[in-house]
Amino acid sequence: MSDTKLLLIDGHALIYRAYHAFPGLTDPTGRLVNAVYGFSRLLLTSLKDLQPTHVAVAFDHKGKTKRAESFEQYKAHRPPMPDDLKVQIQLVKDVVTALNIPAFSLEGYEADDIIGTIVEQLVPSSDSQRDDSLHITILTGDKDLLQLVRSGVTVYIPSRSKTQGDREFDAQLVKEVLGITPEQVVDLKALMGDASDNIPGIKGIGKKTGTTLIQTYGSLDGVYKEIDRLENSGEQSAVIKGSVQTKLTEGREIAYQSQELARILTTVQIDFNLDDCAVAAYDKAEVTALFESFNFKSLLGLLPKDEFEMSVQEALF
Repeated sequence: MSDTKLLLIDGHALIYRAYHAFPGLTDPTGRLVNAVYGFSRLLLTSLKDLQPTHVAVAFDHKGKTKRAESFEQYKAHRPPMPDDLKVQIQLVKDVVTALNIPAFSLEGYEADDIIGTIVEQLVPSSDSQRDDSLHITILTGDKDLLQLVRSGVTVYIPSRSKTQGDREFDAQLVKEVLGITPEQVVDLKALMGDASDNIPGIKGIGKKTGTTLIQTYGSLDGVYKEIDRLENSGEQSAVIKGSVQTKLTEGREIAYQSQELARILTTVQIDFNLDDCAVAAYDKAEVTALFESFNFKSLLGLLPKDEFEMSVQEALF
């Protein structure tokens, strides 16, 4: 049995990255298509370089998320999506559809939650007897998804610059870069917060202190178990003491709320079938016409071979 390689694409994360990476790019009518170009380019190069057998794209759903319903300040500081980007979302989805790639989106949830659910469905975090023939690669620009890394699951983050290469995070690289395990990412965010998502964390607990606490006590629960022990015994700790202990004690409730905000959901009700995501034939003429309408001529050479080209290649070789 050949290996199954599933590429899960974090749609909106890559769209935003592309929007800022290719400013001012327009089609022949003057319409801005920079996000469409950047997303399409990254999608096609990833299909070529990673050679997945299966592929799917997850998109954020417009409207209020479950997280925002439970915590009004969640991402509330972010400016609204620019109008010239908003109109490109459907164009990106048109490209995905033309390439015959399944796309998933669900009201109230973010793309992260859809990806997390698919990962948990195929490679359960509690299952030690995993299928070694299945590997999932998550393509994103968002390090929040590092919490999903496990045996059989990696996170591929494309480089923002030519000086730094792309990075594919397995558990070892997560530990090298962050100093903690993938399972501990959520607990670190619970302590230090995340300004980009407006997750508060505990005021005065930064990355350095938060990392030390998680490294020492293993988890958020471990930190508060130690605090309870210290309070009951009257003992002193080399790590939890003075103002740090005060901040942790006073911030317990917000820490656990932040933990819930940072945790990617893995039980979203989506209709997912791996077989439906198998890399399939597509109408190359349709995609070519679509790209030419955008003036994406430089991307035509990156298009996967269609059935006719594959049959000719097989006949020749």
